Amino acid sequence: MISTKKSLAAFSISAIMMLSAGSESFAAGSEFTDIGSVQGKDKIASLKDRGLVKGVYGSRFMPKSVISSAEGIQFISGGLELNLDAIRFVKAPVASDIFTKVKDDEWYAKAFINAYYNGVEIPANIDPKEPMTKEQFTVLLVQGLEKGNILPMIKIAPAKIADEDQINPASQGAIQRSLVYKINTLDKDGKFNPGSKLTRAEAAVMLYNALEYLKAYGNK
Repeated sequence: MISTKKSLAAFSISAIMMLSAGSESFAAGSEFTDIGSVQGKDKIASLKDRGLVKGVYGSRFMPKSVISSAEGIQFISGGLELNLDAIRFVKAPVASDIFTKVKDDEWYAKAFINAYYNGVEIPANIDPKEPMTKEQFTVLLVQGLEKGNILPMIKIAPAKIADEDQINPASQGAIQRSLVYKINTLDKDGKFNPGSKLTRAEAAVMLYNALEYLKAYGNK
């Protein structure tokens, strides 16, 4: 049974993100007011100026807030500008035909559709309200980067990751490539921290780093 506290928390997150999705015009001419002391603030500001990330409550980015799966997919889809322009459908795709927990009228439904049809392997049973881990976001971001772009072949000398035993073997390749792409770095102890809950600021910095690699080496 879901507690009242958890229900209210889920409702609050949903309400915030609906407001965020509808506040683009309000936030367009303002700077984020809550990233002044955040590591990577210049990268976040750059993404905002390019229209690739939005705030919540207008000019607030809420950098320390743990990112939900819905927000994570929106970051990837919107940041990499994934769309369906080059794809033709007999029937217009809807999220509920693909995902068991994504409703067609939710603000993030289009982002899920765009990411899915551009090769991002989002689990069919993903819960949009659940927090997204660093490992999950990394794998999906790398897929989005690689599937929609022509990148140079790279020879990887696998980095030694101190907490490698905590990483899903299926995620190893994407995580190693994310280190080569400089999307991620290991911490001072050589750990990746795959299970850590990702904040909005951390996800935005990873997105920025992916776009920098694409700008330097990618060809559409």
